[in-house]
Amino acid sequence: MIVVAGEALVDLVPTPDGALAPRLGGGPYNVAVATGRLGTPTSFLSRVSTDLFGDRLIRRLHASGVRTDLVRRGTEPTTLAVVGLAEDGSARYSFYVEGTADRLVVDPGPLPDGTDAVSFGTLSLVLEPGASTYERVLWREAERGALTVLDPNIRTGLIDDPLAYRDRYDSWLSHVGLLKLSIEDARWLADLDDDAGLPDVLDVARDWQRTGPAAIVLTLGGDGLVVLSGTGEVIHVPPVPVTVVDTIGAGDTVHGALLAWLHAHDALSTEAVRGLDRTNWAKALGYAGAAAALTCSRAGAEPPFSAELGMT
Repeated sequence: MIVVAGEALVDLVPTPDGALAPRLGGGPYNVAVATGRLGTPTSFLSRVSTDLFGDRLIRRLHASGVRTDLVRRGTEPTTLAVVGLAEDGSARYSFYVEGTADRLVVDPGPLPDGTDAVSFGTLSLVLEPGASTYERVLWREAERGALTVLDPNIRTGLIDDPLAYRDRYDSWLSHVGLLKLSIEDARWLADLDDDAGLPDVLDVARDWQRTGPAAIVLTLGGDGLVVLSGTGEVIHVPPVPVTVVDTIGAGDTVHGALLAWLHAHDALSTEAVRGLDRTNWAKALGYAGAAAALTCSRAGAEPPFSAELGMT
């Protein structure tokens, strides 16, 4: 089983007439939905509001095949994210996070037997006191031997002290088995210029890899996906052609689809990830890219179901 840990929230997404439509989301929540829809045993670890939005978030998890045994409910409101869309469909966010339920997540203690992988990321590793709780789970599960997967999914507007956050990120790497992040987030974490090219980013990724991760997957937007494999080989998979409606949830779908592919190919361990060869990485990234393309073809974070994709 895969446990996805982190926040669930509501995106307020602009519609053609200028209104804001609520869409269920949050980076970890989207990852759990994507993984569950692709037929992978998945459980969500979080604290979700008892308000109307919280009820809808829980129902969608169940409809996507995701277990909620590790979800606790609270009377505080659901976090809101107001989404702005650029002409190319890319998204920017502003957040309403004060006093919301997900920030008060409780450490569940050791995760259930049969938990092979645990995924972390986005706001849940920024906003206290929840960030410290998830951090403890990350350390404990890594020491237990689970495959730990991290997508920092940076939201700069919520990071008050970038230097302190970068230091904290560096401290996580020795406990991370698989690192997945966008090239933009990699530039920010490495304090590189916004126009730094892929070779510069890969140089930094190699330093990160020496610290801990067995492999590092970079999403390149319209340029596809790249992995720095366990042997240090760089493998690039081009994007799947698609008419983009928006990119909300695309990176999260890549994350969830990668987890689903690793599960289907009995590779949910750090050593298995380290041992994947070029052929298998090309298949894994191709599957993740195809899933993300389907998400980009429709409004909001709507990852595909397994019937829409063919596993290779």
